[in-house]
Amino acid sequence: MERRLVPIKLDSYKPLREVVAETLREAIVNGILKPGERLMEIQLAEELGVSRTPVREAIRKLELEGFVVMIPRRGTYVADLSIKDINEVFEIRTALDVLAAGLAVERITEDELEQLERLLVEIGELIEQDDADRLVESDSQFHDILYRASRNDRLVGIINNLREQFTRFRSISIQYPGRMQKSVEEHRRLVEAIASRDTDLAQQLAREHMENSEQTLLQDLNERRQA
Repeated sequence: MERRLVPIKLDSYKPLREVVAETLREAIVNGILKPGERLMEIQLAEELGVSRTPVREAIRKLELEGFVVMIPRRGTYVADLSIKDINEVFEIRTALDVLAAGLAVERITEDELEQLERLLVEIGELIEQDDADRLVESDSQFHDILYRASRNDRLVGIINNLREQFTRFRSISIQYPGRMQKSVEEHRRLVEAIASRDTDLAQQLAREHMENSEQTLLQDLNERRQA
């Protein structure tokens, strides 16, 4: 049996099912486990060096997040990205991000603006280093600061509920040639609009950023299907 997954270190402070879920999620995002591939509990448990129970629990979690699908009497498979999936998630996220940007204009602190500026510099350096994993992490941090700046806990909670579904999209979009460079410039213009307290412009730029991300993802999906 070809081993593709690295055995899990059992010294984590997190519950084992969470560690397994993170490992499988990362494998799906990075294309190690491919869309349409069947997931066998026994094989995954052997590769990860754990029992079947945490694997089963992790798969259930990933099903709720949209990373896998369970088909009665056929098994569990890595979910394929559909245009409908992408459209639905981006419709919701665009509306939420536009709202968050508008509220951030009114409520963001100078310290948070400085954090955003520092992250833009960091993201630029990571692009030069071609460090995709840390790019995803820094990009997430950038958006998290913007969401916190809305000072609306319920809005942040709703966005967090979509986080895992969007992580898969973000990871694919970021790795598309040239997308991250354009994304940094979109972020920079958004920060400038927020710092200038221009609500209309900030919301317009937030909308454009999400629309561009969606278009990149759809283009990537189309190219993968034609390959």
